[in-house]
Amino acid sequence: MKNDERQLATEHARPTQTGSTHTRDPHPATAESQSTPKPQTEQSSLPPSLKRKRSWKPAAYALGGVGFVVLVGWAFWPSPVPVDMAVVERGLLQVTVEAEGKTRLRERFEIAAPVDGRLERIPVRVGDPVAAGDVIARMDPLPLASQVQAIQAQIQRLEAEKRGVDTQRPKAASLVQAEANITAVQARHQQALAQQQETQASFEQAQRERQRVEGLFSQGVISRQALEEAELMETSRRQTLFARQQEVEQAQAAIVAAQQGLQVLQAEQRDPDYLLQVYDAQIRSLEAELASLSDSAQRTTITSPGAGQVLRVHQESARFVPAGTVLVEVGDPGQLELEIDVLSSDAVRIQPGDPVRIRQWGGAEVLQGSVRTIEPAAFTKVSALGVEEQRVNIIADLEEPPARLGDGYRIEAEVIIWQNEEALKLPLSALFRCQEAWCVYVAEAGLAQQRQVALGHRSTTLAEVVSGLEPGETVILYPSDQVQPGRRIQPR
Repeated sequence: MKNDERQLATEHARPTQTGSTHTRDPHPATAESQSTPKPQTEQSSLPPSLKRKRSWKPAAYALGGVGFVVLVGWAFWPSPVPVDMAVVERGLLQVTVEAEGKTRLRERFEIAAPVDGRLERIPVRVGDPVAAGDVIARMDPLPLASQVQAIQAQIQRLEAEKRGVDTQRPKAASLVQAEANITAVQARHQQALAQQQETQASFEQAQRERQRVEGLFSQGVISRQALEEAELMETSRRQTLFARQQEVEQAQAAIVAAQQGLQVLQAEQRDPDYLLQVYDAQIRSLEAELASLSDSAQRTTITSPGAGQVLRVHQESARFVPAGTVLVEVGDPGQLELEIDVLSSDAVRIQPGDPVRIRQWGGAEVLQGSVRTIEPAAFTKVSALGVEEQRVNIIADLEEPPARLGDGYRIEAEVIIWQNEEALKLPLSALFRCQEAWCVYVAEAGLAQQRQVALGHRSTTLAEVVSGLEPGETVILYPSDQVQPGRRIQPR
C-alpha cells in the first residue's frame, strides 16, 4: 500500500512536458491558465498522508540550504589565532651587563732569584701553607763569598797604594832648604846693590876730579901726568861700577831661580793629590760593589714575603738560574677578587659599588659581590667570531668567597647597573616596531588590539613601561603576521 502511495505521489508531482519543461504551480488559480490542465479529481483523490508529505518538502529544502550556507560560512570564517600571552605587572626590574671573567688573588707574590747562582732543590710543594718569613728556597752562597773576599783584597791594595803616595812627595827639609836659598840670594842681592851704590859714588867723584884736573892743566898749573892719572882713575871707577851692576843683576837672577825652585818643590808636593782622588774613587766603587755582593750573599736564603699557600713552583730541581728567574708563587686563596672584562661601551655605564651576581662558577648558589674599580685603560681582544673588540677590566670584590673557589677560575658575572622594585614591566618578546615607535598587541575580549607604548630601561628579557599599559593587562608574545588589530585570538 505504501509503495502504491509513493508511486502515486511521484506521478502526481511529475511536471507536464509540452515541448518545454515547466514546474508545478502550487496555486490552483494559475493552474487553469496552463496549456495542459489537470483534472481536479487527481488532487482531490490523494490521500491525506501524501498531502502532508508534500507540504514539508520545501521546508526541508530551505532548511538544508540554510545549513549549507552556514556550513560554508563557518568553513571560510577566520578561526581564532593561537597565541602566547603574558600579564603586565609591577615588580623588580634589573638592567645588567653580562660578561665572562675569572677569579684572581688580590695579592700575589712571585718570588724570584735575587742573584745569579746555583739554586738548591726547592723544599715546598704546591698547596703547602707558608707564613711570612718561611724559607722558600736556598742558593749556594760560595761564589758570592769568593767575590766578596776578592773585592776586599782589592780595597786593601788600593789603600796601601794610597798611603804610598806620601813617599813621592818632596821632603820637608828640601822645602826648608829652598826657602833658605831664597833668603841667602836676597841677602847677596842687597849686598851687591849696596856695593853698586858705593861704586857709583866713587865713579862720580872720579869724574869731578878729572874735570877739575883738566881745568888746572889748561891753565898750566899742573902737569900732564896729573891729568892722565885723573883720567885713569875715572876709567877704573867706571869699570868697577859696571862690575857691581853685573853682580846686582846676578843676585836678582839668583833670587828668581831660588823662587822657581821653591815653586817646583811645592808643585811636586801637590802632584800626588790627583792620585789620592783616583784611589779614593776606586775604593768607593769597590765598597759599593762589596755592599751589593754582601747583601746578595745574605739574600741567598729566600723567604716568603707574606702568608698564604704555595700556588705554583716554577723551578723544582737544583740548577743554575740567572737573577730574576721566578721560582715560586705564593698567595692567600681567601683573598679573592674578580676580573671581569666587558665592552668599553658597557664599561662607561658601570660605577664603583654596583652589585654583581656570580653564576656558573661551579656551585649551585649565586654569589654576591660589588664593583670596586674600573681600570682606566682598555685593551684589544679578538672575539670568538674573529672581531676585534675594545674591552675593559672591571675589578669586583666577593662578599663571601667560598672555600672551593680558587685562583683563575672561570665565572659568569652580571653587573647590575640599574634596578627598580616597583617597575611596570613586560617581556621584550611582546614588542614590535610600528613606524618610529614601539607597539604591542593587547588582548581585549578575545580580540587583538594594537597599542603604542613608551619604554624606559630594558634588560635582556624585560622592558620598563613608562606609558601605554596598565598593570594587569594581557599582551601577546611573539606576535606573528596572522595577528592583526581586531583579530580573534585564543591562548595556546
